[in-house]
Amino acid sequence: MNFDFSDELNQLREQARRFLSEQSSTRAVRRILEGGDTHDRALWQGIADLGWLGAAVPEAYGGVDLGREGLCVLAEEIGRALAPVPFGSSVYLATEAILGHASESQRQQWLPAMVSGRQIGCFALAEGPGNPRASAVRARVSGGRLSGEKWPVADGDVADLAIVVALDEAGQPGLYAIELAGTGVQRTPLKSIDPSRNQSRIRFDQAPAQPLGNGAQGWAAIEQLLDRAAVLMAFEQVGGASASLEMATAYARERLAFGRPIGSFQAIKHKLADVYMANELARSNAYYGAWAIATDAQELPLAAASARVSATDAFYLASKENIQTHGGMGFTWDMDCHFYYRRAKLLAVQLGSNPHWKNRLVDHWNAQAAA
Repeated sequence: MNFDFSDELNQLREQARRFLSEQSSTRAVRRILEGGDTHDRALWQGIADLGWLGAAVPEAYGGVDLGREGLCVLAEEIGRALAPVPFGSSVYLATEAILGHASESQRQQWLPAMVSGRQIGCFALAEGPGNPRASAVRARVSGGRLSGEKWPVADGDVADLAIVVALDEAGQPGLYAIELAGTGVQRTPLKSIDPSRNQSRIRFDQAPAQPLGNGAQGWAAIEQLLDRAAVLMAFEQVGGASASLEMATAYARERLAFGRPIGSFQAIKHKLADVYMANELARSNAYYGAWAIATDAQELPLAAASARVSATDAFYLASKENIQTHGGMGFTWDMDCHFYYRRAKLLAVQLGSNPHWKNRLVDHWNAQAAA
């Protein structure tokens, strides 16, 4: 049995890695951190021109229809390059929500613009600190108007279209599309540990809201959307963890102490071996998740939680040990180590905290055992 991606998708990986190494080096991340831009606009358009924004979108809507496995491959390379673009918000969440729940006319209205890069999407769920749960949703739609406040919203400051989780008049959670340039919308940038993925607070005051489909998806549909996004984000985390390990290993080979490369000392070798093992576990679980979202498997909730937990742990460990391997120099602004640590900490709390996903994992294990 072959658990690897197809030859076509491995070629896509090579193309993506080559493009991102040329167009999205850590210099691009540093430029965003030091210059105050919200994202790399030229890189975003380049990604759109390559068709990546429509990787999982059918050709009828302007996509390239590579399936969600293709999207997993791209997510890993985006994470590896720390690309400062709103790829996750627009593609993993907003586009997936439209594909899964919008009407045909809504898909025709929004997807071609999002695939081409003319329009950026975001997903607004959180209403302050806390993990995703139905009882935390207070934003409400009444008479086609949305009122409430969402924060933090990843890439909410650059998005044109927000897919918002809100309650209908009967108190049921659903998905609603809001044009952020319209009336009744106020956006405020928020500071975060990784400014290359901006965060914002969005206040809605009777903003015109269009329900996706019938607008009454319910919390189970929103959880499924989060599960799919968790798998894709796990691939992004695996990519970042792999790059962190490679950076640490390269330094350990060239840095000399007592006339020997520091990588020859057990204290360093064992540290990097632990990172390697964590990365391989995360990759295995991410591949399990890729299978689950590609086949719409019943095991998706279990696969998503497994991928999310192991990838979060792996990226944090790899980014932390990368700094430690570089020693005192690794803590300085001039080194690139902190870019990976920043991204690891940010991704760890998007879509809910790691304890939240661990609890979901245990719940699914218990449910399987009881079945």
